Parts: sequence; C-alpha cells; structure tokens
Amino acid sequence: MLDYKFIKDNLDLVKENIRKRNVKADAERAASLYTERCDLERRVDELRKERNDNAAAMKGKLEKAERDKLIARGQKLKEEISGLEEKLAAAEKELQAEAYKIPNLTHPDVPEGLEEKDSRELRRVGTVPAFDFKPKDHLELGTSLGILDFETAQKVTGQKWYYLKNEGVLLELALTRYALDILKAEGFTLALTPDAAREEILEGLGFVSRGPESNIYRIEGEGLCLIGTAEITLGGAYAKTILDEKVLPLKIAGLSHCFRREAGAAGQFSKGLYRVHQFTKVEMFIFCLPEESEKLHEYLLGIEEKIYTGLGIPYRVVDTAAGDLGNMAYRKFDLEAWMPGRGEGGDWGEITSTSNCTDYQTRRLQIRCKRGGKNVLVHSLNGTAIAMSRTPIAILENFQQADGSVRIPPALAPYTGFEVIRAK
Repeated sequence: MLDYKFIKDNLDLVKENIRKRNVKADAERAASLYTERCDLERRVDELRKERNDNAAAMKGKLEKAERDKLIARGQKLKEEISGLEEKLAAAEKELQAEAYKIPNLTHPDVPEGLEEKDSRELRRVGTVPAFDFKPKDHLELGTSLGILDFETAQKVTGQKWYYLKNEGVLLELALTRYALDILKAEGFTLALTPDAAREEILEGLGFVSRGPESNIYRIEGEGLCLIGTAEITLGGAYAKTILDEKVLPLKIAGLSHCFRREAGAAGQFSKGLYRVHQFTKVEMFIFCLPEESEKLHEYLLGIEEKIYTGLGIPYRVVDTAAGDLGNMAYRKFDLEAWMPGRGEGGDWGEITSTSNCTDYQTRRLQIRCKRGGKNVLVHSLNGTAIAMSRTPIAILENFQQADGSVRIPPALAPYTGFEVIRAK
C-alpha cells in the first residue's frame, strides 16, 4: 500500500493515478481517515500523559479529600482513554481497508488505457512457424498423443482440472529442471515452497482473499489459502524482517503448485490448459534497494527472454497498460508466445509476466533493511520463469508435425530423454 501521509500530501496525484488505473478507491476518504486517526492518537497520548501525571500526584501523603479527587479523576481518565482507544482501533481498521484499495503509483512510461489492447508491444523475437498443413490446437494434440486428459479429470474433480500422462509428465518435469538450472546459474536461491499461506500474508502482498472478485481458494476454518503463485510464499517468508543491506539484491526462485478459481474466466481462448484451476510454476522473486528496482526489473525480463529464446518459442514483449496492471505493480512486462491453435490462424497468448512492485508490498509486510543507521523499506519484484500450464501449449502447437507428432525443443531434449512425442 502507499504511505498514508503520502496519500494526504499528494492527493491530486493519487486521485489521478486511481483514474488512470481504473480501480474503485477513494483517496479523499483515506486522507480524511488518516487525519481522524492522527487526531485520535494525539488525544489518546495527551490523556495517557495526564493519567500518568495524576498517578504520580497520588504518591506520598495526601488529605483524604484530595486523594479521593485524584482517584475519581484517574477513573474518569481510564474510561475516556478506553473509549478513545476503541475509536482509534476502528479508525485504523477503516483507514487500512480504504488504503488497501488504492493502487501503486505508475511508471511514467506505462501506456495509458484500460484493456489488454492498450498495452504497448516492445519487440518480437523468433520466427512464427509456417505450416504446410492445418495446425491443431494443444487440446487436440495432447489428447491424440495420450499426454493430456481433461475428460477423466472432469469426472473426478470437475471442469478446468486435468491429468498429465506419459510424456506429458516428463515434459513438465523437464521444463521445471530446465528453468531451475538457468536460475541457479544466475545466483538465485532455490526453494520448494508450501502451497498454502495465511490470509494476512496474501493480503499483505496485495492479493484479495475474500469476495466474489477473489481468485483465491480459501481453506475454511484454518485461516489459510491455497496460493496462486509462489510470489506469496517467497515474499511472505520475509514479513517483519530487517534485511542486511549486504545480502541485497536477494534473489529467490520458488517452485510450487498454483491454485486459481478463475472466476468469470470464459471464452474460446480460455479452453484447455490456458486457464486451469491447478498448475505448477517456477517463480522468481527479488528484494532490493529502491534505486536498483528498475534495473532489476529489466534483468528479470531478460531471464524470461533467455528461457524462451532457449526453447525456440516465438514471443513478443508487451509493456502492460495502466488499467491492466493490478494494484501491486508499478510496471509490468508480459511475454506473449505465438500459439498457432489460438483462434483462426493463431494469436499471441501470455506465458510470463514480471512486475516491479516498488515498496507497495514491503510496506504492508514491514520488510526493510538497515541503511545509514535507519530502517528503509526495500523494493520487491517478481517474475514467472516457467508456468507449466501455458508453456506446454506453445511447445505442442509450435513444434507439431504433419503426422500429429510433436518435436521437443533441442534445449529440452536432454531433460526429457526423448526428441519426439508420437501418437499412441
């Protein structure tokens, strides 16, 4: 979240940013609540001092009338303080709720606009395949190859769940190891994280855990949620921590399952593996000094490009429009792979994203570093290395052959142990 005082002192800037980001938030209400909270804090502090002075005055010998007067005053002060503390707690809760709705500031180079079509394409890499046959989509390919089974999963679990089988299992494991080896060589600490986290950790990082707009599965009665990304467990691991400046930038890579309700997700582009309730993902996360975050954002994008260039998958880089950023991100880059089975003639589909969240998440979770004798909020960044639900789409569709088989990218073959997946 943004600093409360910053919201009040920069009200016009914050209001314009809310408009640009197209979110429902009331900066004026947050500023008013901040003023109210500060006034209540000041009054509570004054009464506490008066209570202490009153208690000090009762020490020593006093006439009964004078002592009774001080006791009565002390009781009245206790009641007043208790009442104001209740008001202060309520004001703090309401202020926090209102401030949580306000998005991060926006990088000045981010394109304006409210939808995906308003994003700016920065570059294209690789060659879109030209087939001398009619290409199939990944769902048809995966079914005929015996590696993807939605039908059985629907019987057992429901829609948007799936079984991977045979070479499909080995392909996912190969992609996982391929990404982890690249990240290890880049100096990332590798982690296999829990698949659940406390609600306060999710909310601290800016994820909405409740309500119809939430994409999160909650575990009733446990105060836990299934994570939608290892960003939650990697960032949450350092809540209320003061980092040593010498360890920055702190680079971590997390492997986890990801669970998403995909509420409201529909349409032809959501079929098959593109939008599912569970998938495996390797996530990158960085804590750094404030002046380093923009440079490290480009660094994370570079790693994503290295991974997909190495696989030979054609992609484009997109600078996400302001209205499509989500509250946490100051700026977000997407990699969109070419997917021949997406619509008539193929289209681009998102496979990774990387976000610079500045101090928006670390302020909520109180993650700082000691610098020059002061505790300074660090910046946080995240990026997808490999998402196992979408990368296989790009592999199956781009490397398919006329006989229905699929070639394995050469960089991946040492991990799979085979070069072609053939129909059963």
